[in-house]
Amino acid sequence: MNDLTSLETTLLSDIAAAADEAALEAVRVSALGKKGSISERLATLGKMAPEERREAGAAINVVKEHVTAALAERRTVLKAAALEARLVAEAVDVTLPVRETGTELGRIHPISQVIDEITAIFADMGFAIAEGPDIETDEYNFTLLNFPPGHPAREMHDTFFLAPDEKGERKVLRTHTSPVQIRTMLSQKPPIRIVVPGRTYRHDSDQTHTPMFHQVEGLVIDKVSHVGHMKWVLEEFCRAFFEVPSVKMRFRPSFFPFTEPSMEVDIQCSRKGGEIRFGEGDDWLEILGCGMVHPNVLRNCGLDPDEYQGFAWGMGIDRIAMLKYGMPDLRPFFDADVRWLSHFGFRPFDLPSLAGGLTA
Repeated sequence: MNDLTSLETTLLSDIAAAADEAALEAVRVSALGKKGSISERLATLGKMAPEERREAGAAINVVKEHVTAALAERRTVLKAAALEARLVAEAVDVTLPVRETGTELGRIHPISQVIDEITAIFADMGFAIAEGPDIETDEYNFTLLNFPPGHPAREMHDTFFLAPDEKGERKVLRTHTSPVQIRTMLSQKPPIRIVVPGRTYRHDSDQTHTPMFHQVEGLVIDKVSHVGHMKWVLEEFCRAFFEVPSVKMRFRPSFFPFTEPSMEVDIQCSRKGGEIRFGEGDDWLEILGCGMVHPNVLRNCGLDPDEYQGFAWGMGIDRIAMLKYGMPDLRPFFDADVRWLSHFGFRPFDLPSLAGGLTA
């Protein structure tokens, strides 16, 4: 009996000291498991005399009942403590604003958005999108575009040349996306209708110029295209891009080695109130250059200028983005400032379309 009393005291003390449910389970197994201290005592009853078995069995069962009750009580206490700790750890302050998801925080860069807008407009006119490498050969970047070596027009393109290769040829970071026009004419038969957006590079840097910038060019080659078609395409683009009912355009003579005749294009605008608005007013703003593809360029690409003709144009994507969305300085486009992007950027799912509105 003294032994049972001592065992009960020890077990109840261990139960009270159990810090968590795992420790409490260890105490239960040591007492009531198959080889537990109480189970072993119950196993000895079979070897006792009837009178002794009756007395010892009653005493052992009393200890077992006390231990079982203490285990249940301690388990209830530990479960309540564990729940309380979890509630504290996982507490949510419902007075705080809901955190924005990644799709809410993230923004599409204005350049990417404007390229998508340009693509949507010209795709609706039946143009395909063409791309080419940023590192070009002198032949594609200059010579085939009617910039022969030593031509004065190369001076404005004096830019980033790479070291000569094993053949002595110096590659160049393309100064315009026009080499893609050459690559297309060399690889495809007319009719050709493409627009070419992409990065370009020139040694220039100020408020409206950066060493790396973005340009989009267009090219149409077939047997019947003329200046009237070019004028319609450019008017429709400007009207759709600036989202105005109509826009007047003014064509001025200019010079580009790869077009003849060549023209600069101004569009109607108003400068009142410190902002530029298109499709209204009496002012003009130059936004692009264009012209009929020079016969020499057609010949360089294996096309007979007596059979084929076409027109081309080009403009700065960064520039028209600044004009449309009121950005005063080009340099922040490439500063990677999250605050600027948060202000001028676009939500990821605001995909431009002519049906839904470019900037809906």
